[in-house]
Order: sequence, then C-alpha cells, then structure tokens
Amino acid sequence: MSQKLAGHLLVECLVEQGITHAFGVPGESYLAVLDGFHALSDKIRFIINRQEGGAAYMADAQARVTGRPGICFVTRGPGATNASIGVHTAFQDSTPLILFVGDVGSDCRDREAFQEVDYNSFFGPNTKGMAKRVERIDDPERIPEYVSRAFATAMNGRPGPVVVVLPEDMLTRPVQASALPRLEPVEAWSDPGSLRTLREMLLQSKKPFVIAGGGGWTTQAAQALQRFAENWKLPVGNAFRFQDTFDNHHPQYAGDVGIGIAPKLAQHIQDSDLLLVIGPRLGEMTTSGYTLIQAPRPKQKLVHIHGGAEELNRVYRADLAILSTMNAAARSLEVLSAPPELPWLERTAQIHTDYLSNLQPQNLPSPIDMAAIIGVVNRLLPADAVVTNGAGNFASWVHRFHRYHGLARGLKTQLAPTSGAMGYGVPAGIAASIVTGRTAFTIAGDGDFLMNGQELATAVQHGGKSIIVLLNNGMYGTIRMHQEREYPAHESGSRLQNPDFVALAKAYGYEGVRITRTEEFEPAFAAAVRADRGTLIEVMLDPEVITTRVTMSAIRQAALNKNRSN
Repeated sequence: MSQKLAGHLLVECLVEQGITHAFGVPGESYLAVLDGFHALSDKIRFIINRQEGGAAYMADAQARVTGRPGICFVTRGPGATNASIGVHTAFQDSTPLILFVGDVGSDCRDREAFQEVDYNSFFGPNTKGMAKRVERIDDPERIPEYVSRAFATAMNGRPGPVVVVLPEDMLTRPVQASALPRLEPVEAWSDPGSLRTLREMLLQSKKPFVIAGGGGWTTQAAQALQRFAENWKLPVGNAFRFQDTFDNHHPQYAGDVGIGIAPKLAQHIQDSDLLLVIGPRLGEMTTSGYTLIQAPRPKQKLVHIHGGAEELNRVYRADLAILSTMNAAARSLEVLSAPPELPWLERTAQIHTDYLSNLQPQNLPSPIDMAAIIGVVNRLLPADAVVTNGAGNFASWVHRFHRYHGLARGLKTQLAPTSGAMGYGVPAGIAASIVTGRTAFTIAGDGDFLMNGQELATAVQHGGKSIIVLLNNGMYGTIRMHQEREYPAHESGSRLQNPDFVALAKAYGYEGVRITRTEEFEPAFAAAVRADRGTLIEVMLDPEVITTRVTMSAIRQAALNKNRSN
C-alpha cells in the first residue's frame, strides 16, 4: 500500500463522506491539508474566507442546504476563537458542523506555545458548551476513525458541531491508512406504544396545535409531516427561524412562532389543550421567554418529539416524550389513522385566516414601505432561492411578510441563526450560492452587514451570487428599541456612522444601488435577479421605522407615559 501525507488522507476522508466544499482561512499549522486540497481539487473545493467567523457561518449554511456536516478549517489560537461564533450558532441551531483546527506541534504542546489554546476547555462539550465533542488526533493512522466519529457525532441525536484538533507535525507524517466509507445518520424510531398514546391524546383533544422546526429535517420528513397534518386537519406553526419546515401557503399554516409573535397566534397557542412539538427544543425565542408555554409544566398537555434524549424533559416536563429523528417521527405520524370527523376544523381555518390577516401591514410614516418591498421580493425571487439573515430588527420584515414554500417542496430555503448572532446572513447567502448554484437573497442591517461584509470578496473570487438588501437606519436598531423601552430618550452606544455601502460593494466587485423611495426598489431588485453577479441594494430607512408594527417615537412615548404613571 502506497504512503501519503496525513494531511492528504484527511482530505480524502472528507471526499469519501460526500463533501464537495470546505471553508476556511489558511494557516501555517495545516499546510499539509491545504496541499491535500490542491491534490484533490477536482473533487473538493477549498473556499478561502476573509475571517474565520465568516468561514464558520458559511460551513453552517453548507450543512443546512446539503444535509451533510459543514466543514471549516482554521488555524490555532485566534483562528479558532474567531470561528467560535459559528460553532456556538451551530450548537444552538442543531446544525451538524465540523471545525478542524490546525494546532501547535506535539513538541511544543503544554508550554503556552505561540497561539496555543486548550480547546477542550474553550469549546467544552457539556450542556452549556459550544461543541458536542472536542478531539485531538495524535496518531495519523487513526485519522479515518476520528473523521468518521466526527461525522457520526455531528449528525446523530441532536445534530451539532464537533471540533477536531490537528497537531501540525501529525499532518506531515506519512500514513498508509485509507478513508472509511460514507456514513449516514442513524434513525431513531418512536415506539408503537407511544404512538398509540399520542393518537388517544389527539382523539381526546378539542384544540390541538403543532409546532414544527429544529434541526434534522429532510424533504421526505417535511412531506410526511404535511400528510399527517392534512389527515388530522391540524394547525401547524413553525418554530423560530425554521419557517420553511411547513409550507407557508398551506391552508393549515398558522404562522411563525418566534420573536414578535402575532398576538392572535400567541393566544391560539395559549388556548390550546394539546401541543404537539415536533423537532424544536423549545428554546427562549420560540416560547417568548418561557411564557408562551409555561415552564416547567405547561398548562396544555405536551407531546414533545426530539432526536436527542438529553433535550426531552430538560426544560419542559412533557406528558408524552418521544425520542425520534424527524424523518422517522414524521413517517410514523403520517400513518396514524384519523377519525372521519374532527371537532377542530373551524378552528384550524380560523387560525390560518388570522395568519393571513397578520400579513396586512400597519401604516408606518416613511417614504420606504418595507412591507411592499418584501412583497416585491415574494413576487420576483426565484422559488428555489435561499433566504438568509443575521440578527436585528431588520429581520422581522422577512419573518413576518415573506412566505416560504417549505422543505416539502424539495429544498431548504431559510438560513437564519436562532442564536441571534449578528453577521450571519451575508456569508450564509454566499455559501448557499457557491454550494448549490441557487440564487441567495440576504436581508441585512447596517450594523449586521459590517460584521462580515468583507466576505463579498469571497463571493466574487469563488463565483457566488447573492442579492443583499441592506437597511441603513444609522443605528443598532434592536438595541435602540430596547433603550427607548427601558430608558426613553437616553440614546447611548447605538448610533452608527456608516461608510458608503454602494461604493464599498462596488469595490468588492458587486453591483451597488441606493434607493430612497419604495417605487425605486422593484426595478433595482429585478435587475439584481437578472444579473450574473451579486448586487447590494442599500435602502435608506427612516430610524422611526424600527419595528413592523410601531414607530420608535411610539415606543418612547409609551415608556415615558409608564414612567410618569409610576
């Protein structure tokens, strides 16, 4: 058997696992791996990023659109710490991701060598950590074993990130080992007794409600979920930033169960007598700070289905907890026979009607009508386009007014961080475009864009095309909103002095357009869809338009009135 460098073997293992792209910032600590990418450039592309945080976000996006773990390579110390934001995002979003860290040589270890970090302590796998597992490969012959285990850990149970540390000297040693065959995630099936109990609970219910979302969904699982909901005529809401789990155009769709939840939808959930939660871990955002659903014991009966045993009964005590992957769960549910008559048909229809009414915008004083702009996006964006965003009030326009066709139509179309991480949308959109070739639409705020705007250079270099709508209101809008609520008229630390975003986009190689009125948007967006390269459309948004429902002045006045009454 011929020998090869350990770094080359590592790349061969990735190719065997079906990986076609890897993201990262190069470092001298893993030069042997970079040489492996050169040797196998016909099978896998190494995408060069401008900052490790952007690289990790791109790997997260890669995982979401492909269903395989996203792959990110960074160098030791600062490279790993920069990438940690993507690891944390993948952990909270239940996204399979593998971060490979080139490390100091074994002869320098434990001496606080140049850029040395204790990765077990930093990424610490525990219930509050950033990674599911942290491992170091010291024996190059065991690279196939470690890579296979990293894929298994990332994909099985509750999906999540794994960190693999690669000593520099280990990667340059000759090896004879070969890559292991492609690994698929293990399906965990719910037991028949639990399914019978679930059916009995549905038969006894008068006001059931389904919340779907979380990681691990496939097209087949989403289609099976839709058939189950149709069989039982159940209203279905999607968990925070998993709005593409169930088709938003379906007559049983209830809406987005997340930040700024529609008041009527919140009331419907609170009035339910049975909550069937399929996939979400029921985090703070989906539960409105653990108040929409009371913790630890909800007033409604709760059926919680999740792929990770550690999540079941961790925060919420369920009446019925079912350990199952989403594919297995949905396929089990769709064969549950429904009775010929169901008492909640009118309620399901009413919930969908209320969802449609929430699409009617409030009248906010501004030359820019953001609801109308998202309406243009809905009409002109290709049906298979990927929609991405980071964190900020700007995202609420997409969350409320964009309608996702959903995974049941065959494609993952929403990429957004449930961790609330700023700077995610721009690199995620670029990665989705590079990996899939589909159009990517990103909505960003001015502060959010500047977190990872430099990745436009990555897009241009590697042929990615994204359309970025950048809302420029000269401030960190979410923080300013909270300031006005808690400390009205006391602005501090939230005002921004911005660059010329149009000129900046053009400097990177994107098209750049600035609009100041609603009617200017449609021709600019139509041109962006037709263009063969990326476009940034800067929307000059009045700071008053700080939410989809009320102005900043109204928030401030309400807070002042409250202070006076106290």
